[in-house]
Amino acid sequence: MPYVQINTIKGMLNTDQKQRLLEKIADALVEIEGGGNPEFKKSIWINIQESEAEAWSMSGLRPSSQQITQFATARDLRDGKQDAERAT
Repeated sequence: MPYVQINTIKGMLNTDQKQRLLEKIADALVEIEGGGNPEFKKSIWINIQESEAEAWSMSGLRPSSQQITQFATARDLRDGKQDAERAT
């Protein structure tokens, strides 16, 4: 029974992105660890743990909640535009 924990900055992933991430990780585990048996998915536990931006650091840089919000908004706008272009 695999248990996967994902740690991320609060606000980086919206609800749809979390759902897609959960599905793709479960599918990968079914394929790799479960030998392709779809019943294996019933034994997979996946947890997305979110922490405030100020609790994170990368190379000494510490993001703020405001920076994360700005990043996520710009990304979502870009992704929405790309989705609209693919639909036409």
